[in-house]
Order: sequence, then structure tokens, then C-alpha cells
Amino acid sequence: MKGSAADRLRRLRWLLTWLFTGLNAAGLIVFAWLAVSADLQQREVQLDAELARVTAPVKRLIMGEGDTVTTTYVGQDEVNRQCPQFVILPSGAGAFPPYTSGRTCVAVDAQRLQTFADLSARNGAVLNGYSSGTAGEMVRVGVEPFRNRNNQEAGAIVAVADARDALAAHDQLKLLVIGGCVLLLGAIGVTGHVLSGRAIRPATTALQQQEVLLAETAHDLRTPVAALRALAEAALRNPAESDELLPRTVRLASRMGGIIDGLLVRARLAAGVESLAIQPVRLDQLVASVVAETPAEGAQVTLVAAPSTVSADPTLVQRAVANLLDNALRYGRRPGYEAIVHVTVAGGKVTVADSGPGIDSSVAEENFDRFTSGGGSSGLGLSIVRWVALAHGGRLRVYNAEEGGAIFELRLPEAP
Repeated sequence: MKGSAADRLRRLRWLLTWLFTGLNAAGLIVFAWLAVSADLQQREVQLDAELARVTAPVKRLIMGEGDTVTTTYVGQDEVNRQCPQFVILPSGAGAFPPYTSGRTCVAVDAQRLQTFADLSARNGAVLNGYSSGTAGEMVRVGVEPFRNRNNQEAGAIVAVADARDALAAHDQLKLLVIGGCVLLLGAIGVTGHVLSGRAIRPATTALQQQEVLLAETAHDLRTPVAALRALAEAALRNPAESDELLPRTVRLASRMGGIIDGLLVRARLAAGVESLAIQPVRLDQLVASVVAETPAEGAQVTLVAAPSTVSADPTLVQRAVANLLDNALRYGRRPGYEAIVHVTVAGGKVTVADSGPGIDSSVAEENFDRFTSGGGSSGLGLSIVRWVALAHGGRLRVYNAEEGGAIFELRLPEAP
């Protein structure tokens, strides 16, 4: 399968969405078909019951002696003047004139009714079904055969009911069911997409953490690697200074190892598999060591520190302070001038002030987002600082000094 891991996860999410929607759609279609079929069957039962309420009493009113059949008493009954209408038709051994009820509710071709009567009498069974009137309207037909006194099939009673209202109501129900199914399928699709997103969220989170780890590693190692290379080149050019440069190289390599360890801890903490190593930390001493180990590269760095102890993870705090200092050295300068950075430590707070153009307050929050900054930097360092502050229950604040330049203020909880 081609594409990045993120693309494959997106395709997996859509696959899960379609699978969830398809399975639910199949069940919904079956349910809808059963519901529509049951409604049609119920309406047919109701129509057939109405027809039976006509054919049953008419059959009892038919009188006869031997082969003869008389319908005299049928015309005197109330059923003769109501709907559904009916006809008594001869068939088989019957030799009597056809009889039609006194009220015509829907016009139906007589020859078609005779066909129904012959079929029922020949099979000796009650028949029910649909037919059409002379104007094309749908009717429900109920046919019940009867015998003469000699137990011979003599004819059949054919009752006819107008089925248009029942079928129209059934068609309306079908439209409602179809519309409901469409809406439900849409809801199911949205639900499936949400659920599939939740299902792959751990994998997505792990992928994002991996990408962040790689980006943070590249960002944090860029400066120390450059400094290490500069020290190595200086040692090659000036062998006499090796004794002085070697300890700095060792300290820088140690710092790089610490950065890598911090990145791994950051990833494990974000994944929830490790907790912060909280302990009392002399913040002033920690900041002083970071300032001493960070190459100034021609910049003026001043440090004013008062004794201050915080409850924090020293590795992560060291990294956050290093990122603030690195950001000030890189981007806190005006064109053509050297950077001037003032670092202050007091009361559980580290303040780093630079001499750069400052920061636009409207986009200050964006500068804390990954890969974004007002000065063209990656911005990842500041996002790491904010994460460290939030992880400790502190905060990172940025604002502009009145005389110019940006001020970053990292506040951490003081130790009891």
C-alpha cells in the first residue's frame, strides 16, 4: 500500500466508516422491507375481512331446492345496499340468472368477475386478489364458492372493494420509510466516521508523537551540533588549545545526550507511560549552568539570579530554559547589532529579555504553536517551553518591553 502512514490511517478510517455504514445499511434495508411488507399484508387482511363480511352473510341467504338456486332473500338484506358491492354468478352446475347488489361502489368488468367466479368454483376454494376497475382503479376482490342442495358447485359470490385508499396510505408509508432510511443512513455514516476516528485515535496520536519527536530532535540538536563542530574545527586549527577546548566539547556532548534523553522523556510523558521526575531544584543554579554552557556567539548575556527553589523535573526545565535562551540569541537582535540578552531568576520565575524588534501581541499565541514564529524560526522551541510549563502547572508568558525587545517569562511552582 503506497502513501505515508498518515494517508494509510486516513484510508483506514474511511474503510471503517464504509464498513460500519454498509453493515448498518444492510440491516436497515431488511428492516424497512419487513416493515413495508407487514403494512401491505395488514391492509390486505383488513380489505379481505371487509369482503368476508359481505360474502359470508350472502352465502347464508342463498336458498335453493335440488339444482335450483334463489336469491330472493338477498335483495331484502341490508348488505345489498352497502359497500363493498357483490355479484352472485352461476358456475359449474348452477343455472340461475346472475344477481348484482343494489349499490355500485366501483365499476368492474362483468366478464372479469365471471372469470374469478369460475376459477373459485372449479377449485372449490376462497380466492382473494387485486384487479382493476373499468377506469383503471385498483380493487380488491374476494370470491367464495357455494354448492346447491345436491352438493354440486353451483356458483360463487364475488365481492369487490375499492382499494385505492388503502394502497395510497401504503405508498405514503413507503415514502416515509424510504425518507427515514436515507436520514438514518446519513446519521449512521456520520456516527461511523466519528467512531472510526476514535478507534484509530491511539494510532494517530502515536504517529503525531513520532513526528513531533523527530522534529524536536532536529530542532534541539541543531545548535549543539553546530557548536560541537565549531569546537572540533577550532581544535584542529589550534592544537595548542586542545586542553581548553576538550572539556567544553565533553560538556557539549553531555548536553546533547541530555537533550536526547529529555526528548525521549517528553515522548513517553505525552504517551502516558512515564511521570514527571518532580524534585526540589535550585532554579538559579540550573539557569546559571545553562547560560554558562550556551555559546554566546558574540552576544552579550547577563544573568541576575536570586536563590530560588522550585518543584520540577530538572531535565525538562533545563531544556525549556535552554530553548528560551537559544531563541533570544537567534532572533532577539536588531539587524546589524549584536544580541543583548538579560536573564533574571527570582521567585520561581525565569525571565529572558532580548533586544530584538519585539513580538506582535496579536500573534503571540501563534508563536507557541509548533513550526510557527514571528521571526521566521521553527517556533518548536517555544512550543516545547510552553509544554514544560503546563506540565508542571506553571505558565509561559510573552510581552514587549517599553524600550523594545521581547520578554519571555517562565513561571514554575515554588518548592514548599
